[in-house]
Amino acid sequence: MNNNVNHALALRITELLRQKGMTRYRLAMNSGVNHSTLKNIIHETVKDNLLSTTILIARGFDMSISEFLDSPLFSEENLNL
Repeated sequence: MNNNVNHALALRITELLRQKGMTRYRLAMNSGVNHSTLKNIIHETVKDNLLSTTILIARGFDMSISEFLDSPLFSEENLNL
């Protein structure tokens, strides 16, 4: 499962939205990240995601950045770097 970081981020957000029964709109409200920015991240139209945006998204899920990144999606062997 080799993904680039943007794809892994999109998959992780989608995974957590399902797990938590949350909408993108609710995540936008919880995180302070604009809904259209979230949509662009999920649809992978954003080329370079900022760490600060990722931290806000993690907070929107009521998670630390460490918890958010604690997924096989982000392990080095699963990423094309």
